[in-house]
Amino acid sequence: MKSPAELDDVPWSALTHAYGSAEDVPELIRALYQGDEETAAEAIHELYGNIHHQGSVYPASAPAVPFLAHAVHHASGRREDLLMLLATLADHDPADTELPHWPRSSVAAICAGLCDVLPDLLPCLGDPERGVRRAALRVVAAVAELLPHRTRALAAERIDALYVDDPVPAVRADALIVLDRFGRPLEPLDSPLPEIRLAGALLAAERSGPPYPAELVEVIAEDGAEPDPGDDDFPWSGTATQDERLTRLLTRDPDAALAVAARWIAAEDLGSRGSRLAQQTAETWRDQEREVLNLLLAALPRQRDTIAVAARLRTIGRWIGHLPEPDADLRDALHRYAGADDGTAGAALLALVHSRDPRALDLVVHRPSAQLLEAAARHFPEAAGRLIPVIRHELAAGATGNAGIDLVNALAPFGAAAREALPELVDCLRTRRAAIVAARRIGIDGIRTPEITDLLREATRSTDSSLRAAAAVAHFQLTDDTDTTLRTFEELLSGPGPVHWYLSGLEPLGRAATPLLPLIEPRLEAGYEWTRMAAAEAHHWITGSPDRAVPVLAELVEPTPVGLRALKALAAIGRIPEELRPTLRSFVSSPLRLLSDSPLSREGHPDEELRALAGGLLATV
Repeated sequence: MKSPAELDDVPWSALTHAYGSAEDVPELIRALYQGDEETAAEAIHELYGNIHHQGSVYPASAPAVPFLAHAVHHASGRREDLLMLLATLADHDPADTELPHWPRSSVAAICAGLCDVLPDLLPCLGDPERGVRRAALRVVAAVAELLPHRTRALAAERIDALYVDDPVPAVRADALIVLDRFGRPLEPLDSPLPEIRLAGALLAAERSGPPYPAELVEVIAEDGAEPDPGDDDFPWSGTATQDERLTRLLTRDPDAALAVAARWIAAEDLGSRGSRLAQQTAETWRDQEREVLNLLLAALPRQRDTIAVAARLRTIGRWIGHLPEPDADLRDALHRYAGADDGTAGAALLALVHSRDPRALDLVVHRPSAQLLEAAARHFPEAAGRLIPVIRHELAAGATGNAGIDLVNALAPFGAAAREALPELVDCLRTRRAAIVAARRIGIDGIRTPEITDLLREATRSTDSSLRAAAAVAHFQLTDDTDTTLRTFEELLSGPGPVHWYLSGLEPLGRAATPLLPLIEPRLEAGYEWTRMAAAEAHHWITGSPDRAVPVLAELVEPTPVGLRALKALAAIGRIPEELRPTLRSFVSSPLRLLSDSPLSREGHPDEELRALAGGLLATV
């Protein structure tokens, strides 16, 4: 260990952390000794931000280790936080120690420093404060496989004693986990303490892998229903708490996860553990929606407050549209919550809309919001006569931002009937409210007036490049005038920035965009994958030939957002290279979700789209 008197012996100004020079580190360490807990807490917070930042460590991190270890013993208070900082700094994947770059890495230097000072920190394992003991166990665990033999033996002796005699069950369970990292696997499933049984079952399941033995699932279901109140304060690695480890473990086996979630929900869903586990299972595995929704329905009356209820209702709304025919009892429950006079009504009504329950329409019309109207338009396109007047009213009332965008997009499912809203769209364009989507809608609706064409022409000179592109396309759609449109796109495609946004808007121009090909063709080989994809799409729209587009798009097909877009483009072209078929079959057959949901997605889960698109192409192309 090193005392503050030795801080000036370290060339901190020559070292770096997350924000550049580490010359501020000595003062932060000295602040730990001022006898003021608030000052010490602020210093530790700053150290978490610079010598450890979002999972990264730096050249200044290892030199701080012996000083932090000294502060554990000699600074007043905050020992628990300092120990957790040391454990977090040393966090690493044990497999990394076999990699060629390990000896030169900052984390290797941190681990070496922590191994050196660990004998001085071992007394913390016997500290009277349970939090200090728990944090000290995390420090030992962080470098368990790197400890010299003597230090390892001393640590194991102390941890054995904690496992056998500590009066706090959570500490004994922690000791069990560290002993496992020392290569001493124990399976105390018959322990009288649920904390120890749960930790033992988790470790045994990690060793066995899925599908997990029934006796382990039973222990987890029985003993894991109540969260450890201190779990969030003591992550084992990085930000992974024991609860997060357990969730990750269970979601590797969907049958086990859903069985455990059902038991936890039946046990009052404490901390929403069961409902969150069910939700994560649906995120991880395909075709689990109906069972997950049934569990979430059972969890609703067990939530402790309206915030938790609204969270469960939002999750139901996210998945209920995946069912061809949602169960009547679930729809009835949503209808009841949608009529409540509290913070749950909006989430319940949106879920009811996604369930395609006709009762939702009356509620939406009387309690409209932009998000509800957009969803209702998608699910009830036959209700144009009821919804369009409400959408127009909301637009006329001055909706801006995302609300304005949702309202304009809500007109799309109604086809020609949406022309009723042309005055409101023109006003959006004039006042620059949701102007980009309004310009696109105006171009699609195909009504030409001098006012509209003048507004579009003016918008092509906007400082907003996305509006310029949308207005230029709409102007062409209404006038067939290529001069304004081509001039606008020549400027946009020649300038800096993400040109794929502009390329993706060229489809309505078709062959009229031929003069732009010299700006598009070089981008078929661009480094950025989104640019290559958009250039390939545009090339096909303009030339009508798939020859150059298909190889570019086929190379991009993978379970990623850009890969999904490339697959859509290939489907539109109607040509799938034969070598792509095994990939498409893997998209269809995978039981795991290959794509995560996006918060921007409004029309279903991207993974469902990937599977359906791949299946359709295999069947028809």
